[in-house]
Amino acid sequence: MKKSKMAMKTMGPAKVEIPSPKDFLKKHSKEKTLPPKKKFDWNEPRKPPVPLRTEHPVMGIQNDKNFINANATDVIMGMTRKHKPIYVDKRTGDKHDLETSGLVPKYINKKDYGVIPDYICKRNEEVKKSQKDYDNYIQENLRKAAMKRLSDDEREAVLQGLKKNWEEVHKEFQSLSVFIDSTPKKIRKQKLEREMKQLEHDIGIIEKHKTIYIANK
Repeated sequence: MKKSKMAMKTMGPAKVEIPSPKDFLKKHSKEKTLPPKKKFDWNEPRKPPVPLRTEHPVMGIQNDKNFINANATDVIMGMTRKHKPIYVDKRTGDKHDLETSGLVPKYINKKDYGVIPDYICKRNEEVKKSQKDYDNYIQENLRKAAMKRLSDDEREAVLQGLKKNWEEVHKEFQSLSVFIDSTPKKIRKQKLEREMKQLEHDIGIIEKHKTIYIANK
């Protein structure tokens, strides 16, 4: 390994052919060489010869096609050219393509417009199935753990009671003196702040979760 590294210690392989001092770059060696000169021959034909007086073109070739009637028939039977729809949005006459402008209601005229795609329907069915399986699993665990689910009325009653308690604590907090100069006042303020914070936390949990379970003691 050391030997192979030492062999490449210089830039490139160690054994290379050393250029000869005689093979130096010479003057005009990079210039392109022109092809050898060729003697011009005036007798060499370059164009076809002019026809003689005795030579006559082929005459008498006629065509029975009626070009006027043919053109009229093509125009009558042909398809009418459809112009590209455009719209002008300035008084100077600037023209723009109408199809790509978004002004033409193309997508609302499709047959599948407003129809839920199949993959979304399939995904919704999978979500419903997963939610159903999860609910069954929770119900089974609740039966095993003997937990009780709060009804909507009970949940609403608990929520309203927590809010009422928070209003009472907040009213008591508002009745504190502005200037707190003693330790008992400071302790009372901290206690009310903790109670309000705990009530706000409980209210947020109940409002966030629609389904609540409690353990039967």
